[in-house]
Amino acid sequence: MAPQFVFPANLQALEQECEDGRLYAQNVVDVASLRSAELEEFVKGVSFDLSDKELFCVEEQDVFDSVYSLVRAFPGLSPSFKFSILECLRSNLSVLLPSVDSLSRQDDDEAVLGNRTSSYRNAFKIYTFFLISIVLAEEVGISSSNNSKVTATTRKKKHVNSWNWESLRGRVLNLIANSLEINLALLFGSSNPDENYLSFVVKNTFSMFENAALLKDSETKDALCRIIGTSATKYHYIEQSCASVLHLIHKYDFVVIHMADAIAWAEKKYADGSLASSLIREVGRTNPKDYVKDTAGAENVGRFLVELADKMPKLMSTNVGILVPHFGGESYKMRNALIGVLGKLIVKAFKDVEGEVSSKCVRLRAKQAMLEILLERCRDVSAYTRSRVLQVWAELCEVHSVSIGLWNEVAAVAAGRLEDKSAIVRKSALNLLIMMLQHNPFGPQLRIAPFEATLEQYKKKLAEQEENAPIKSEEDDLPTNSDSCNADGEIDNANADNPSQDLDSLPDSYLSQEAVTHKENTLPDVGNLEQTKALVASLEAGLRFSKCVTSTMPTLVQLMASSSATDVENTILLLMRCRQFQIDGSEDCLRKMLPLVFSQDKSIYEAVENAFVTIYIRKSPAETAKNLLNLAIDSNIGDLAALEFIVGALVSKGDISNSTISALWDFFCFNVSGTTAEQSRGALSVLCMAAKSSPSILSSHVQDIIDIGFGRWAKVEPLLSRTACVALERLSEEDRKKLLLTNGRRVFGLLESLVTGFWLSENAWYAAADKAIPAIYILHPTPETIAVDLVKKSLSSVCDFTGGDELQHDIENGSMNNLGTVEVAKLSRFLFVVSHVAMNHLVYIESCIRKIRKQRAKTQREEADNQKANSLDAPKENGINAELGLAASEDALLDSLAERAEAEIVSGSSPEKNLIGSCGSFLSKLCRNFTLMQKHPELQASAMLALCRFMIIDARFCDANLQLLFTVVENAPSEVVRSNCTIALGDLAVRFPNLLEPWTENMYARLRDSSVSVRKNAVLVLSHLILNDMMKVKGYINEMAIRLEDGDERISNLAKLFFNELSKKGSNPIYNLLPDILGRLSGQNLERESFCNIMQFLIGSIKKDKQMEALVEKLCHRFGGVTDVRQWEFIAYCLSQLTFTEKGMKKLIELFKTYEHVLCEDCVMDHFKSILSKGKKFAKPELKACLEEFEEKLNKIHMEKKEQEVTARNAQAHQQKIDSLKISASTRDLNEESVEADLSEDGEVINSTTEETTPSASGSPSFKTEPEEYSHASSELVESESDDMEVESVKSRRGASNYRAKNASARGRITSSRKNRRSS
Repeated sequence: MAPQFVFPANLQALEQECEDGRLYAQNVVDVASLRSAELEEFVKGVSFDLSDKELFCVEEQDVFDSVYSLVRAFPGLSPSFKFSILECLRSNLSVLLPSVDSLSRQDDDEAVLGNRTSSYRNAFKIYTFFLISIVLAEEVGISSSNNSKVTATTRKKKHVNSWNWESLRGRVLNLIANSLEINLALLFGSSNPDENYLSFVVKNTFSMFENAALLKDSETKDALCRIIGTSATKYHYIEQSCASVLHLIHKYDFVVIHMADAIAWAEKKYADGSLASSLIREVGRTNPKDYVKDTAGAENVGRFLVELADKMPKLMSTNVGILVPHFGGESYKMRNALIGVLGKLIVKAFKDVEGEVSSKCVRLRAKQAMLEILLERCRDVSAYTRSRVLQVWAELCEVHSVSIGLWNEVAAVAAGRLEDKSAIVRKSALNLLIMMLQHNPFGPQLRIAPFEATLEQYKKKLAEQEENAPIKSEEDDLPTNSDSCNADGEIDNANADNPSQDLDSLPDSYLSQEAVTHKENTLPDVGNLEQTKALVASLEAGLRFSKCVTSTMPTLVQLMASSSATDVENTILLLMRCRQFQIDGSEDCLRKMLPLVFSQDKSIYEAVENAFVTIYIRKSPAETAKNLLNLAIDSNIGDLAALEFIVGALVSKGDISNSTISALWDFFCFNVSGTTAEQSRGALSVLCMAAKSSPSILSSHVQDIIDIGFGRWAKVEPLLSRTACVALERLSEEDRKKLLLTNGRRVFGLLESLVTGFWLSENAWYAAADKAIPAIYILHPTPETIAVDLVKKSLSSVCDFTGGDELQHDIENGSMNNLGTVEVAKLSRFLFVVSHVAMNHLVYIESCIRKIRKQRAKTQREEADNQKANSLDAPKENGINAELGLAASEDALLDSLAERAEAEIVSGSSPEKNLIGSCGSFLSKLCRNFTLMQKHPELQASAMLALCRFMIIDARFCDANLQLLFTVVENAPSEVVRSNCTIALGDLAVRFPNLLEPWTENMYARLRDSSVSVRKNAVLVLSHLILNDMMKVKGYINEMAIRLEDGDERISNLAKLFFNELSKKGSNPIYNLLPDILGRLSGQNLERESFCNIMQFLIGSIKKDKQMEALVEKLCHRFGGVTDVRQWEFIAYCLSQLTFTEKGMKKLIELFKTYEHVLCEDCVMDHFKSILSKGKKFAKPELKACLEEFEEKLNKIHMEKKEQEVTARNAQAHQQKIDSLKISASTRDLNEESVEADLSEDGEVINSTTEETTPSASGSPSFKTEPEEYSHASSELVESESDDMEVESVKSRRGASNYRAKNASARGRITSSRKNRRSS
């Protein structure tokens, strides 16, 4: 009998002889030294032996030595030799496996059977060992060759894998897996194989799992999974397998899914989940703190648990209680995993309805407990966990695993999480609401009014059914076999968990408005009383859900202004879904997304554009046109600008088709029946927007624009004429020329009558004139000629009354003698016209200059091209021109002409003032007449607007009236005037920055205005100036910071937007401004909460670690410069809001001396404790120990300072007590001296307030006064002495003129008393 084969530690260990007589390699052939012919002969010999001899010939020493020699040198063999050896070993083992069963059927005696069994066992182990050794060797060779390919460039291809090793590897490993599934008890004599054999197979299998490339082959992966599952489950190799599985999971993330597959396969194959249960118990027994440090391991283990729950829900549901303690751990990744596990279990573990009622109740209670845990985890401290919970709820909604009874609770949680401080949580909440709307069980329409009406109808019907229903007996209330337990363990109808199941046969119309309006008396019959109750409950739940989603609309509007792009994108998606289900308010909210088209974030713009196209454009041409014109009608100025931008973009891309443009023209021309003048104006507005990108759109309907825009319909719709003026401005250059040739006189006549006429209402006239004057300047070749007529006619309309010549003379001379008889409305119109003409003339001059420059540049290019082509001397001539600076001089001359032309508008250089210049002087004096202005606020608004326009045009006029402007902007009673002036200040700061620079503080002062409108405009103006680098951030930026806590939400949001944008500029100016803002805010009378909110927001905008570390130093040094406890607290609060790094914590510790003296205050100490608690969360062990030591030091100093403070307070109180005693003693001496002084030498005390005199006998011991009826005042000075002598002052009596007494005895008593006191 051959020696027994024992699995060695490695392949080379077979060459070592052991004392136990085991089989080992005795005569090893050095295959590498053989010539090719010898090697070929050797391989053929080994193959022949393995093929022709018996299966267990491999245990023969010579065959064993030969096979070992080839396996040892296997990586260096040629592919053909490799294939030959491998195939022989594999085929022999494959034949050996079925023959093992024959051992049980043989009738030989025990000795023969034992020898045969031993030979089979030896052969089985040898074949297994050599095959696994070949697989390991080949994989090592492949990985090393791959590494060499990465590190070195190879020109020739290596044929390592040319013999199709992947397919052979899978076949070999599958054979090993099959060998484990046969009855190995026949070979090993017991149900469990040899420990040495199992250890070798399992150990090497787990080592193969570490190779990610190997697991990509499905056949190989399946074989390895079978080996693991069979070894652990069939042969109870669980303890070692668990340790190896957990090690791999912790170390390699790619094995997670494959390990879960292996465990699930074993449970399914052998109906034994012991391996899975052991793994779950091991994870449950692990200390939760271990996962805090091993974050990668925690994530992998979490994924593994989720995979197990997905593949083995029943088993996981019975063991999930072991994992619940990890919910209290600090690792959020483990909590995330457990939440995912619960989600999988809720979906898959409770599906079957078989079993007894009691078991169903248990399962439902377990499910309810899991749902409650999910709801509770929505308030987890970690944002990642809160986000994961919401994602799980979305998954549950998608697969309809959330009952109607729980639906609204989940919706309320999602609505609340919309205001979460973390962006990822808000994103998950938005996605959850989208999923809940998409899969809601209540119907396709969720408007509140139809729900309420329908619910009321069915409640009435339910009341009628309850009245007519027979009284149930107690027996009817007992549960039957068809009933089941609800989530609370109560017996309920089987369909009660999902009332919608009872409604499957109902028409959907019961949820629609038609069910209320058309079927009030004929509601659909839903069946018996229980079904009606279920329907009413469902309607009530649907109504609550609709109200819950509707209540989120204000929050969604805020989220659209979020700085996070994901917030904006998902909010738009949710609003689109809300609109689809007709949620109240969703349409209005969607319109508020239009300004987001100006976002610099490309993803936000694309989201808005896609939503706009989906909602308004992807319709029929007529419907699209109607949507667009309705948008134009209902939009405000800001929305119109956004609509113009997006319409222009869509026209350029071709998303707005020609048929839609034609439909818009049909609405404008009243070709569609029922079109109103307002709709016509809206259609023309949209066409003007489209013409900005494609001016040819207006070419075919110029005549219609003139006829309708300035015809009778303009009187019906006042803004139609304004829109027509805009359309004329948008005409192409070619269309303008055609218009001048054909209808020029008529068009300018219409525009002039529009400006000078009175057929429009007051507000409509200002809007129309605002566009008519620019249209004249754009269309007319010499607009100054027609502008003169406009100003004169407007002036004549003002002077069209008695005294008109005098007023005209006043205007020309700048006086105001005859102003009292002027109509305010006409004068306001005149001021608007003259100022608007002046402003447009300035724009016209600038446009002329641009045209000249453009034409000259074109001419120079043409001349340069011609000279370059025709003359060789051109470069020399151009060089001479450049040296002489001819081009620069031409530019300077052009600039000089432009300045002169601009100066001529208001000031004028000639002795005679022009008309506009005369109006400027008159306007300045008019605005200074504050009495008149207060009497006519409308006139003041027009006058100040005109004055601001004149100031924008001319620098000298601006300088002369700046004081007036700031006086008005501060003191004007009308907030409209103050708002207009505030806006004008922004334009003046752009136009004349040097003139406005000394008034910077006054501009910031507008942020403190009592009017919301003025403050809002001030924020907008200053934001524009600062963010566009037209105004430096001065030391008054704290005024803008205070607006973060403005009572008006819009102003607060604008201030937040300003600081967000400011933080993106350069290296974040807020970092440099923060200390100054802190100092200024600390000195103002701000509430503590407001201060904290402001500083928290500003500090939150600083992201760089270096800046945070520098702020630590700056803030610490500020403690020494202030003595106010309130400021100490504010500085400490700002320190606590910083994001500390390790370096920042060390710097805080180093600067201890700078804030040591402030630690006596409890409020300051609380902030430092907060800093330390934050630092401990991220600190490494070394730093953590340092922080704990520092915390002890702070506490010690704090207690010492508190004791010193108490001691100082007690000392101060004691000193005050001593001082008071000294004061009382000195007061007593003074009183005695005053008494002595009052006693004159003649022995008389005179008191003018006494009423009568009472004599006293000489030598009496005291003075005694007789009480009178009217006496009301008395005073005594009593001092006890050693001889009990007393001095009493006389009691005063009313009505006495004087008081005299013989005082010899009294004087004697006083003298003796003083002597006694001195001696004592």
